[in-house]
Amino acid sequence: MTLQLLVGTVLWIAGGAALLAVLMFVDSLFTRYKDLEEMRKGNVAVTTRFVLKLLAQTVVLARSIYTSEEWWEALIVSIIAFLILLALEWIVHTLLRKIAGFRLDDGTRDGKMAYALLSGSLHFAGGLLVAATL
Repeated sequence: MTLQLLVGTVLWIAGGAALLAVLMFVDSLFTRYKDLEEMRKGNVAVTTRFVLKLLAQTVVLARSIYTSEEWWEALIVSIIAFLILLALEWIVHTLLRKIAGFRLDDGTRDGKMAYALLSGSLHFAGGLLVAATL
């Protein structure tokens, strides 16, 4: 491995980690509760949902990096994929609320693991589907 390749790899990883942090922060702005605050309180449901969403975002980001030749291309693809995931999450949450009476954010905040697992799993499944299309 050449020094140039090593530096490039480190930069892609650092950039990816920074982008992932930004995406998770933006995602937390659309949640009805404060993720970090709830996790600090020991809310396992919120932590579970957060971890599943983190995994979903990581899969999408990894796929966009893998399929991109330039950093800016991976950045644009990741942002578009993130917006698609947000839209999918909103649609599914809305349908579940109207059809089945599930308020996934409220249930997760209240510590209901079933709600957290359902919400996080839906996000993870969406992440896999989005990643498959990149």
